[in-house]
Amino acid sequence: KEIGSDEGMTTISFSNGDVKKIMSDQRVIYYYADAQTTHTAYPDGLEVLQFPNNQIEKHHPDGTQEIVFPDHTVKCFYSNRLKETSFPDGTIVKVEKNRDKLVVFSDSQRESHTAQFRRKEYLDGTGKTLLCNRRQETKYSTGRLQIKDEEGNLILDKR
Repeated sequence: KEIGSDEGMTTISFSNGDVKKIMSDQRVIYYYADAQTTHTAYPDGLEVLQFPNNQIEKHHPDGTQEIVFPDHTVKCFYSNRLKETSFPDGTIVKVEKNRDKLVVFSDSQRESHTAQFRRKEYLDGTGKTLLCNRRQETKYSTGRLQIKDEEGNLILDKR
């Protein structure tokens, strides 16, 4: 272990190659040599980990975790158990604690996934629903309603 001090910064070098820096603003930066990972702890409780593949993880004091992947996908885990993923193409996926999922595509089309159904809402106002019993319902923006049974046979076409 070797300790040095320079311009308000204290550096501790360990025999395994790890380096700990204590900055004048109270940040603590720890570099794990074997893992090639940097862990920065801020005085407000925020912790940031930077991995060699450019993945960055932020652990906020309120329990929120944010992961930024090398492809710029961002995944957030909130303390209320909501998970949200933002993809580089603009698509956002939100998963509630009960596992209900909402997908908002970059063109503003939406999909809802629950234990009971899957529904897709198109830009023209049309909505297609696939129920858990495999029945399909399509409500068109014109007001037309089509219902198909689990085999795809049309059982209702109301205009």
